[in-house]
Amino acid sequence: MAGRSILIVDDEAPIREMIAVALEMAGYDCLEADNAQDAHAIIVDRKPDLVLLDWMLPGGTSGIELARRLKREELTNDIPIIMLTAKGEEDNKIQGLEVGADDYITKPFSPRELVARLKAVLRRAGPADAEAPIEIGGLLLDPISHRVTIDGTPAEMGPTEYRLLQFFMTHQERAYTRGQLLDQVWGGNVYVEERTVDVHIRRLRKALGEAYENLVQTVRGTGYRFSTKN
Repeated sequence: MAGRSILIVDDEAPIREMIAVALEMAGYDCLEADNAQDAHAIIVDRKPDLVLLDWMLPGGTSGIELARRLKREELTNDIPIIMLTAKGEEDNKIQGLEVGADDYITKPFSPRELVARLKAVLRRAGPADAEAPIEIGGLLLDPISHRVTIDGTPAEMGPTEYRLLQFFMTHQERAYTRGQLLDQVWGGNVYVEERTVDVHIRRLRKALGEAYENLVQTVRGTGYRFSTKN
């Protein structure tokens, strides 16, 4: 984790300083911005490993709008985002996650909690070996041979279900909207109706069988999540 760069975007200098001290003590390199325009320029130029983004920012662009823009642009859509905000209401949390934020931390927070959450997000977003097999219990996906086996038996599934499963297995424990899945699995330049995702989810669950279909979970009001937890 040490040596990774974190961009802190907050218009309050004391908060930026407090966060920077905590992160630098934990071995991170810190970049700072106090508005969305400067933050976007730094992100494009420096490509930080993670962005700590305040919900409320001065000027014409809020933190939530910047997050939406970063997740929409190909150059920046893989950079993890943690939203920082004084807003603790559930609907704001959901809105932050729906635009693509990876986590959400409400002020006031302890530096220790922030560092722990940041490490967890970086671990989840870390560049996994693209050619290494991914295994969860008896479910094994091999990117080199493009095969999926379930308890040692080859699984029959179409190419879209395979891509969907590969995305889910490399992005566990996070809820994705149908739109986000379309962007990530089908590609943003392909026009497919969102309900098509439901069809392929059903096919994927069928291919996974009774033992593993419950890994693909429906998140009411949002979309889907791949999780080993009930």
